[in-house]
Amino acid sequence: MTITSMPAAKRRSAEEQQVREDLAAVYRIFAERQMDDLIYTHISARVPGEDDHFLINPFGLMYEEVTASNLVKIDLQGTIVEESANPINYAGFVIHGAVHEAVPDAHCVIHLHTDSGVAVSCQKDGLVDASQFGMFLPGGVAYHDYEGLAFDDAEKPRLVADLGAAKAMILCNHGTLTVGATVAEAFFHMYNLERACRVQVLAQAGGQAELLPIPPEIVAHTRAQKPVGTRFGGYGELELAAWKRKLDRMGSDFRT
Repeated sequence: MTITSMPAAKRRSAEEQQVREDLAAVYRIFAERQMDDLIYTHISARVPGEDDHFLINPFGLMYEEVTASNLVKIDLQGTIVEESANPINYAGFVIHGAVHEAVPDAHCVIHLHTDSGVAVSCQKDGLVDASQFGMFLPGGVAYHDYEGLAFDDAEKPRLVADLGAAKAMILCNHGTLTVGATVAEAFFHMYNLERACRVQVLAQAGGQAELLPIPPEIVAHTRAQKPVGTRFGGYGELELAAWKRKLDRMGSDFRT
């Protein structure tokens, strides 16, 4: 049997290194917020200047172990294209690969299994427009029916069709997903989607028979407004930068 090795890592551009650090930071942020799931779920980002190559977490590592250098570079088929000490979870990349391949501006895709996100994904009415956090999701929330474990490539076109132009999607009976033109954008969408789900679950636990929905016209008006942070940079950029400073103060090695 012939054993072939992956191509050695070439010298990275400053742009790739920045994306690697941003992506590793988001893994660490979600670990700190206890939004990870053992060694499962993924956050992926397109490599700048390499449209068909993406970065994803090494399979077997927890979010708190992800660094800029141990992220794995793969292609649209989930094949590792640069030398890596770790494999990837191909089943997990089916979802990410579907979105990256079909949505050109989806440079970052986040998929999580948080308790609150999964809880809302199990509810017949899904996420109710009842908190301000949900107002920060442009295009509202899309839904994709559960089809079992994400092993089947045949599910890809249905998932992409259900996502449409939305930036956030609830995978029914499964979890949550957000996309963004940057790592920061996808991060901030997931932060708000998660907070909206958590608030809904907490409100329901308060004993009220039903939630107080925000009127549709107010929903439309509020979603058309830009969050304060976007007036000073790209969507989620200030928020991600603030978290990266916090990680640095904590002594995190996410940049290595």
